[in-house]
Amino acid sequence: MISWGKEERHLGLFYLQSLFSFFNAPLFATFIIGLFWRRMTAWAGFWGLLSGTVCAFASYILYKAGVVDFGTELNASFWGAGIAFVVDAIVSVVVTLATTPKPDSELRGLVYGLSDASVSDDSLAGDAAWYRSPLVLGAGAVVLAAAFYLPFL
Repeated sequence: MISWGKEERHLGLFYLQSLFSFFNAPLFATFIIGLFWRRMTAWAGFWGLLSGTVCAFASYILYKAGVVDFGTELNASFWGAGIAFVVDAIVSVVVTLATTPKPDSELRGLVYGLSDASVSDDSLAGDAAWYRSPLVLGAGAVVLAAAFYLPFL
């Protein structure tokens, strides 16, 4: 059995936080803007995501090279995520305004505010099976989570 020391666990945490700042923060910005702003284009999503990721990498490299001082490794990841989010949002808006948007008919059901009014409910009429009940599924998830947590107490 491998015994991880405190230093190794922190390195794993720093590594994971760095990856999240590189990829999750710009992806979140692209997703949120694309979900709520029907004018956003595919090219805006691509260039926003790419530029946010590159800026997060750049801020981390500058921190590691000693050019910028964020204090700690965790602070560097936090600032990298913030920079990636803001750069992604700005680039996405600028590129969107410079490109032609898709018509609303192609975005129906994908963008907030353009739901398909012809589909009232996805469930089948009369389908009341126990495994489709949100209450049963939610309670089952909580019980399973507690059961998997107990051995680690």
